Amino acid sequence: MSAVSSRLPVFPWDKLEPYKATAAAHPDGIVDLSVGTPVDPVPDLIQRALVSAANSPGYPTVWGTPQLRDALTGWAERRLGARDVAHANVLPVVGSKELVAWLPTQLGLGAGDRVAYPRLAYPTYEVGARLCGAEPVSYEDPTELDPAGLKLLWLNSPSNPTGRVLDKAELTRIVAWAREHGVLLFSDECYLELGWEAEPVSVLHPDVCGGSYEGVVAVHSLSKRSNLAGYRAAFLVGDAAVLGELLQIRKHGGMMTPAPVQAATVAALGDDTHVAEQRARYAARRTALRAALEGHGFRIEHSEASLYLWATRDEPCWETVARLAQLGVLVAPGDFYGPAGDRFVRVALTATDERVEAAVKRLG
Repeated sequence: MSAVSSRLPVFPWDKLEPYKATAAAHPDGIVDLSVGTPVDPVPDLIQRALVSAANSPGYPTVWGTPQLRDALTGWAERRLGARDVAHANVLPVVGSKELVAWLPTQLGLGAGDRVAYPRLAYPTYEVGARLCGAEPVSYEDPTELDPAGLKLLWLNSPSNPTGRVLDKAELTRIVAWAREHGVLLFSDECYLELGWEAEPVSVLHPDVCGGSYEGVVAVHSLSKRSNLAGYRAAFLVGDAAVLGELLQIRKHGGMMTPAPVQAATVAALGDDTHVAEQRARYAARRTALRAALEGHGFRIEHSEASLYLWATRDEPCWETVARLAQLGVLVAPGDFYGPAGDRFVRVALTATDERVEAAVKRLG
């Protein structure tokens, strides 16, 4: 066990605890904008679906019910513009984080293999590479990587932490490069339904992938768009050969989405109203926080999508974290996401309207 854990970086959030204590000491309490965890209620129709499936004494299947697979294929075609999505092209997973962390291991990668991800990125991409003993490699432009030994390429659009969106032309170019060099491409699209100043596009759109899913898989989650982080509901769409192999491995590992969560996922994917309502909440919070941060001397870069504002005062990120903690506002330091973020902070939109209003007053 110690040999495996020694491969991993220090868990970054532990370093934030002293600043969290400072922020919590504010007379009006902490405004925690550090972690992108949903705070709004789970929509009623999803709760009802979960409860109605509560009497589920038997084991669920790893591949999910036919109703769930119908919901996944239908949503991918309706929302992503994907064509001819069959059941073989979808696979439910137990939240997207476990998939990101364990994918390189489930693909059989190890020493001598390389896993690439953006230079500013969700830390779990690197963790997944290290867990299996592969070499983690960060990039600015993936097509400039040496493809030798490169077995897995992660894209993330819209980006966590920066909110950057890769446009259709850029995605098309990267997909073509990955196929040319035989590199499996996984695209983390968990924030795709939260575009503000750009319209995010999936790698599964026919204009990007050419109508073929060969070598391409998209990762999607209900955590953000439906407030279901506590349900651990996510899924993959793409290359049937890759997903078929993962299905066999995950059967042996017992990686099953609970039956009530499968039923809740069907309900969530079949309703667009609650998604639009939640988008409106985040849009209002984003507008208020952006104006307050800019008035406080911050510059916002990218942030055209996702649940974060990527902000800088052109000073070391930990100085910014300390400064805001004195105001009772907790944010994430940019170096959690790579050395290139060392002068930025990530400000989450995931706080209640009342707490966002408190942050705006303090920044003013």
